[in-house]
Amino acid sequence: MAQPQAAIRRKLLAAARLAKPAHARNGRRLPRVWFLTEPARVSDPVAIARRLPRGWGVIYRHFGAKDRLLVGAGLSRICRQRGLVLLVSADPALAAYIRADGVHWPEARLRGVRGRRPHSIETASAHSRAALACAHAFGVDAVFLSPVFPSHSPSAGKALGALRFRQIARTAPLTVYALGGVNERNAARAMPHSAGYAAIEAVLSGWPSD
Repeated sequence: MAQPQAAIRRKLLAAARLAKPAHARNGRRLPRVWFLTEPARVSDPVAIARRLPRGWGVIYRHFGAKDRLLVGAGLSRICRQRGLVLLVSADPALAAYIRADGVHWPEARLRGVRGRRPHSIETASAHSRAALACAHAFGVDAVFLSPVFPSHSPSAGKALGALRFRQIARTAPLTVYALGGVNERNAARAMPHSAGYAAIEAVLSGWPSD
């Protein structure tokens, strides 16, 4: 039987409290939980953002959607009102236009020279120790290491498992978040040595738009 939304929220919030505090290079405290958007799975990211706890983060992944300017501007406005950190995935021009807090880079896009606004936050995805080291060399503030648990995402590979993830996070030279298959049942297992977690379905289960 499905768990009530309140129970899901309690477990996700409890897991987040186990994460270690982390800060960006600009001194800003980083969120312990990030909500990832995706057009095919999140029809109204602005409505979700209105319900998220203060201090959380949102990574806007538009994948070229035609309404990205309108949705991005709406997200930016809500995030500022609610004290949420907003990053735009792989689109620094849009991030600057909507006055987001920074940019998130997929592992495959973390190449070459990238312009960076002063005082912005920059994160990246990683799927291995080598990718994590690459992200560190590029000077990002944090990495989302995945998949920690089995995931339904088409791009997800073999899961690291909680133990392996914690080992990598403990020795990593930069801030590491858990990503991939994270939910209210397993999030706490990945928190030691990590700065928190990122999720889509888990957040939608606890904070739906309607």
